[in-house]
Amino acid sequence: MAGGFSVSASAGSQFEAKITPVVIISCLMAATGGLMFGYDVGGVTSMDDFLIKFFPKVYRRKTESKDSNYCKYDNQGLQLFTSSLYLAGLTATFFASYTTRNLGRKHTMLIAGIFFLVGVILNGAAQDLPMLIIGRILLGCGVGFANQAVPLFLSEIAPTRIRGGLNILFQLNVTIGILFANLVNYGTSKIHPWGWRLSLSLAGVPALLLTVGALFVVDTPNSLIERGRLEEGKAVLKKIRGTDNVEPEFNEILEASRVAHQVKHPFRNLLKRRNRPQLVIAILLQIFQQFTGINAIMFYAPVLFNTLGFKSDASLYSAVITGAVNVLSTVVSIYSVDRVGRRILLLEAGVQMFISQVVIAIVLGIKVTDHSENLSHGYAIFVVVMVCTFVSSFAWSWGPLGWLIPSETFPMETRSAGQSVTVCVNLLFTFVIAQAFLSMLCHLKYGIFAFFSGWVVVMSVFVLFFLPETKNVPIEEMTEKVWKQHWFWKRFMGDDDRVVDGDDKNNTQP
Repeated sequence: MAGGFSVSASAGSQFEAKITPVVIISCLMAATGGLMFGYDVGGVTSMDDFLIKFFPKVYRRKTESKDSNYCKYDNQGLQLFTSSLYLAGLTATFFASYTTRNLGRKHTMLIAGIFFLVGVILNGAAQDLPMLIIGRILLGCGVGFANQAVPLFLSEIAPTRIRGGLNILFQLNVTIGILFANLVNYGTSKIHPWGWRLSLSLAGVPALLLTVGALFVVDTPNSLIERGRLEEGKAVLKKIRGTDNVEPEFNEILEASRVAHQVKHPFRNLLKRRNRPQLVIAILLQIFQQFTGINAIMFYAPVLFNTLGFKSDASLYSAVITGAVNVLSTVVSIYSVDRVGRRILLLEAGVQMFISQVVIAIVLGIKVTDHSENLSHGYAIFVVVMVCTFVSSFAWSWGPLGWLIPSETFPMETRSAGQSVTVCVNLLFTFVIAQAFLSMLCHLKYGIFAFFSGWVVVMSVFVLFFLPETKNVPIEEMTEKVWKQHWFWKRFMGDDDRVVDGDDKNNTQP
C-alpha cells in the first residue's frame, strides 16, 4: 500500500488489529535485509591495502597518476567486482519467486541469510580475486532472495494502517546500511594491512541477525493459506493481530488466494493488456531510478571525492556526509509521501536533481582538467554541497518511491510476478550503470553529469504526464480509482478478461 502511516483500506475492510510484539520483531528482522543490501553497496574499493592486494594496476595508476584525473579507476576487473553482486541477484530473483510462493516468505529469508553468511566468510578470508568474486556472487544471491521476500513479508504481516511506513522502512535500512559501511570503512582504513578484511567481515553482523531472525519469525498468514495450511494460517493471524476476531480478514485472504490459484501463469498474465500500465510504469520507474545517476554518485562517492583532490581519508569522510544526508532525507519521505503525494515529491526532486547536476558539470568542466591539480578548497566544498543537494532530493523521491509505487499498483493475482520483474529490472540496470560508470567517467569526463541530468528531464516529463497519483487509494481499488480514471491509461482498461488466465476463460470473474 501507500507509504507513510496512512489509514486506508477498502470499504468495510478496516480489520481489527493491534500492533503486536510479533509484528514489531518481524519489522526489525526485515530491516536487517535492507541493512545487508546497503552494507554491500558501501565502498572498500577506495582502500589502498585492498587495491594493492586485488587490483594492483588500479593502485599503481592511482598513485603514479600520469593518467587523466577521470580515468584513475577505469578497470574492468574492479567494475566486475562491484557488479557481480547485481548479476547474481538478478538471476537469484527468479528462483526466489518460486521459493517465495512454494516454501513461503520465512524460508526464502532464511535462504537469503545463509547466502549472506557464506558470502561474508569468503570475502573476509579472500586470498585472491576469484575467491573474492565468488563471495560477492553469493552475497548477490542473498540480495536477490531478500529483496523478493522481505517487502512481501512486510506488506502481508503489517496492519493496514502502518503498512506504508513499513514499506519505506526497508529503503531506510538500505540507506542506514550504506552509512554504516562508510563509517566502518573510515575506521578500518586506518588498520594496515588487513583493515579491508575487517570491513568485509563486519557484514556478518546484519547477515547473522537476518538468519537468526528468519528462524524465529512466523510465516505470513497469506503465505500459509496460499499453501493450503488454513488452520495454521488462522492461528498465526490471531497471534499477529492480537485478537480472536480475524474472520473478515481471514476470509479476504482466502478469497485472494483462491483467485491467485486460478492464475496458472502469473508472468504470462502480466502481459495482458489491462496489466500493461502497471507493468510499463514498474519497469520505467526502475530504469529511471538508475538513470538519475544516484548509484554513480553513491558507489563511487569516495572515488569521486578522491578525484576532486580530497585525500583518501577525506573521501570516506565525505561519503559519510552524503550517507547521513541519504538517511535523513529518506525519513522525510516516510512523513511526506502520504501528505503531499507521490507526484509532487518526484517532480520537485526532478528540478532539484537537474540543477545540482548541471552545476556540478559546470564546476568540474571549468576547474578539473585531465591532469590539472585538484579543486581548490572552496570549490571542493561547493561540489560536496551540490552532491548532498542531489542525494537528498533522490532519497525522498526516486529512492523509496521507485520501490513503493510498483508494490502498490499491481492487482493481487500478478503482485508477486510484478515484484520479480521490478527487482530484476532494477538489478539489471544497477549492473549496467555499475559496469559502465567508471569507463563513462573516463570518456565523458564532467559530461557524465550532463548525461544524467538529461535523463532527469526525461523522467520528470514522464511523471508529469503519465504517472497517476496513488496516495490514499486502497490497494485493491487501484484499477477502478486510478487506472480507469487516467487520461492515457484508461484505454487499456476495457472490461476484457477481468481475471485469470488466457487459457482459462471459464473461470473469469465478472
